[in-house]
Amino acid sequence: MTQPSRGRRVVILGATSAIAEAAARLWARESAHLVLVGRNAERLGAIADDLRIRGAAAVDVVVLDLAAADAGGELDSMATLIGSIDVVLLAYGVLGDQAAAEQDPAAARSVLETDFLSAAAWCLAAANYLASRRAGVLIVIGSVAGDRGRMSNYIYGAAKGGLGILAQGIAHRLAPTGARAVLIKPGFVDTPMTAGIARKGILWSRPEVIAAVIKRAAERGGPIVYAPWWWRFIMLMIRLAPARIFHRTKL
Repeated sequence: MTQPSRGRRVVILGATSAIAEAAARLWARESAHLVLVGRNAERLGAIADDLRIRGAAAVDVVVLDLAAADAGGELDSMATLIGSIDVVLLAYGVLGDQAAAEQDPAAARSVLETDFLSAAAWCLAAANYLASRRAGVLIVIGSVAGDRGRMSNYIYGAAKGGLGILAQGIAHRLAPTGARAVLIKPGFVDTPMTAGIARKGILWSRPEVIAAVIKRAAERGGPIVYAPWWWRFIMLMIRLAPARIFHRTKL
């Protein structure tokens, strides 16, 4: 059943990301109470001011290193701050440098710890909170990179793949309670994180497109949503390609 989004209380983990900011603008139009969480206080403040102008009922800023924080304790504090939480959006992560990470275990570990281990802690904290309320939704931004290991980004893909399995398990766990978890799998998105990738074309989307998918997912659907939808079929073909053929590509 569709849940009304007007006046919802939304915690955005990694609120300075382009996709997260675009999603926050959609919720602001419907008078949501937003909690913006991230490390960059100045940038968070600027986003908060913009969201208030756009109609947000209230905007709170929490300056926090998400990769190093006590997820359970901090999420409880945010719930106390705004009364309760209807939506948790996990939107932070790093792309990393695949070539560097292949040669430097510390670089690879940094990507894995940020994109999987710390993200998993926040997902589990959110799951516990939502299960106790028997309501609400956790939205996790994964990636199509987690569908099959490819030479171009398999370390990032491994982290996102693990996070995706976790999110699906949480969705299964929450289903009897009335709460939900939804894994969003974007394809290529033109954001500051992907600015170093020179080749962009028809498969690339804008953050606003992914944000619209996220907002719909907060209201209904799941547990897995590709963004845009046609990535489901692209990745199906990639997953089903026999290794003897797949290994000849440079994907």
